[in-house]
Amino acid sequence: MQSTNTVDQDEVAKFEAMAAEWWDATGKFKPLHMMNPCRLDYITEQIAAEYNRDLTSPHPFKGLRLLDIGCGGGLLSEPMARLGATVVGADAAPTNIEVARIHAAKSGLDIDYRNTTAEALAADGEQFDVVLNMEVIEHVSDPVAYMRACHDLLKPGGLMITSTINRNPKSFMVAIIGAEQIMRWLPKGTHDWKKFITPDELYDLIRGADLTPVDRKGFVFNPLTWEWSVSDRDLSVNYVTACIRPKG
Repeated sequence: MQSTNTVDQDEVAKFEAMAAEWWDATGKFKPLHMMNPCRLDYITEQIAAEYNRDLTSPHPFKGLRLLDIGCGGGLLSEPMARLGATVVGADAAPTNIEVARIHAAKSGLDIDYRNTTAEALAADGEQFDVVLNMEVIEHVSDPVAYMRACHDLLKPGGLMITSTINRNPKSFMVAIIGAEQIMRWLPKGTHDWKKFITPDELYDLIRGADLTPVDRKGFVFNPLTWEWSVSDRDLSVNYVTACIRPKG
């Protein structure tokens, strides 16, 4: 069972420092709030397709156990709980978990938030129908070991959705120069461009962890409409993948 700790404490400290602002749509997490509708559309469509769920029903994900790794303040955990999933939100930063618990309580949501890691959950034998692995892999110290832990966390036939940032000159200009230095959407140093992962590299990590990739799309920001959308072709900066743990 996977037990290697891939948590990068310097990365945890960055997000701890911003924890109080998780639910401030105009604060340091403004980019995630802006992207969240787009992320949720992709996530819900993938889960519904994999588990044959009707998204127009009141609680389409009822009966599904879902893990939100690196849950932060709960921006994805809460809508998943509202859709009926049994949600575990995990984060290595204790302050994030405190913020998430308080907000969930105010929202009347029952979410199992834990200050823990993917590796610790895997070592305890925890397994899930769905794992959300959003904007985490570019912050870990060992992506290979981390992805192995994610494999162990999935039930056979389970679905994992992973998003991250491509590594190329455009992503440096957009994510580092644009988002951190010009727009100041994030504090300088939030991301390390050298730790960004190309779509092909991510597919290699997924396959190396004995998972099967089934889809990948881009998340594209339109500066004219100030909105995000899902793209079949443009994976040049933000992108997302879906993969399955084989049943056999």
